[in-house]
This record gives sequence, structure tokens and C-alpha cells, in this order.
Amino acid sequence: MRIDPESRSLQGMSSFLGFVALNVMYLVTCLPVVTIPAATSALYEVTIRYSDDESGRPVKDFFPAFGRNFVRATLLGLCLGVPFLLLAASAIFWASHPSVLAGAATVVATLAAVYLFAAFLFAMALTAVYAAPFRQTLKNALLLPAAEPVRMLGILLIPIALVCITIVFPLFGVILVTIGFSVGAYATAFLFRSVFARRS
Repeated sequence: MRIDPESRSLQGMSSFLGFVALNVMYLVTCLPVVTIPAATSALYEVTIRYSDDESGRPVKDFFPAFGRNFVRATLLGLCLGVPFLLLAASAIFWASHPSVLAGAATVVATLAAVYLFAAFLFAMALTAVYAAPFRQTLKNALLLPAAEPVRMLGILLIPIALVCITIVFPLFGVILVTIGFSVGAYATAFLFRSVFARRS
């Protein structure tokens, strides 16, 4: 019996296992929490590259990308992540009050938090693709969600949908921790490439 290493079934299985390994590496590097920006940037770098005619080696390239992007991604994560958390906490606080003013504050804080989360995702993708200065990357990350509202919604929908499905169907969490983040990033990579191609 001869096994063809070039067969579609073997290539498909190899790609699947690669995404599983990439997902595990991403989750492990997110565990210290402060490394989430660098891990996300590295995940975007390897998946954006792989989405371009399957170039690059996502598993082998992940840790080099993690180290390369660590400082810039971490600083960007702090600049965007801290205000996001404060706004999210504010939205939760105001939502617990029944007044009309509190309701308006909840809506404003929620929308601002969502926008900052989108800016964070753009910042991680920009760090993954471009070697621009920190301030320029931060500025672009804050402007791109407004400049690309349709694609921004698509970029936001993928991670939000994964979390919501897991909340409604807890068993989906198994898929999330095995392949959900890596496949989600791969799907998002096409949207980021489209945005960057339009803005180049």
C-alpha cells in the first residue's frame, strides 16, 4: 500500500492539525494575559501570510512573530486595551441603573468600547503586516474602523460570534479551544488583506 503525500486528504489533514497546533500555541501564549496583544499580533501575522496563497509556515513562524511583535503589540494593547476595559466596566455599571440617563450612558459606553476593540484588532493586524512607527500604527488603528465600517463589522463579527455561540452552547467551547481562534483569525485575515490593499 502506497500513501501519496500530495493527496488532498493528507494535505487537508495536515492543514487541520496545523491549525489545531496554532490554536494551542495562541492560547498558551495568552495565559499570562499581558501577552495577549503579542500573541494576537503573531496569530494575525501567520494567518494573513497563509491566506495569501498559503505562503509561510504558520506553526513554525508563530513564535518568531511573537518575539518580533512583542514590544510594539504590548504597548498598543495597553493604549487601547485599558480604555476598552474601563468603558466596558462603565457600560456594565450604567446598565444596572434603570434611569433614562443611565441607559444613554450605557449605549455610549458600549459603542465606544466596541470601537476600541475594533481598533485593537486593527492595531494587532497592522503590527503584523507593517513595520510602521508606534504613533502611526496607533493613529491608523483608531481611524481604520471608521474608514472601513463594513469590513470592521465583519472583523468584529467573527470573534463575537465565537464567544456568543460558546455561551449559548457550552460544548462549542471544545471547538473554540482546539481550532476556533486560529480558524477565526484565518477567516479574518482575508478582510484585513482587503482593507490594507484598498489603503495601500
